Amino acid sequence: MKSVNYTLYVCTDRHLMSSKTVEESVEKALSGGADIIQLREKDISSLDFYNTAKRVHEITKSYNVPLIINDRLDIALSINAEGVHLGQSDIPASIAKKIIPSDMILGISASTAEEAVKAEKDGATYLGIGAMNPTSTKTDAENVSIEELKRIRAAVSIPIVIIGGINKNTIPLYKGLGIDGIAVVSAVVSQADISASAKELRELWLR
Repeated sequence: MKSVNYTLYVCTDRHLMSSKTVEESVEKALSGGADIIQLREKDISSLDFYNTAKRVHEITKSYNVPLIINDRLDIALSINAEGVHLGQSDIPASIAKKIIPSDMILGISASTAEEAVKAEKDGATYLGIGAMNPTSTKTDAENVSIEELKRIRAAVSIPIVIIGGINKNTIPLYKGLGIDGIAVVSAVVSQADISASAKELRELWLR
């Protein structure tokens, strides 16, 4: 598998986005420097998800940026997406690994070092760790402490992306911890200028 840049990982949210369409939101995030896009759809039909994913994939391919499909392994496979991201209540990573192509990215959510170690052992390509802070996009998520984040980083060798209330005010808290990228939702897609917000966050993280 070719190396993946996780620096600015932008997740879509049709309920929070400032743009008229998911496609427009993705295009603007990419023009601002998003390194990876996750298509997250919770409230639309499978057919609508599939069709949206196909259209979004055309956009991400034009920027040579990987598209990760959230939760839906079937959608990811059907459009030949670069990756799929699964939570702790989704199909187990070990099973997904048997189904997906060998070069498909497999992201797994984890909030403890134990979950992280198991995910790596089961074949995860990277980990999404969170929620780091209270967030409107996942109100049921337990917050992960800085101490637990450090434990996770020490326990696994695969890339780590942090998610949950990551914005220009919270970014400084996570620098110097060996984290590979920041996953953001509202800090980019809800902003009036999506492209400028993406550019600003990416620069803040890399500074």
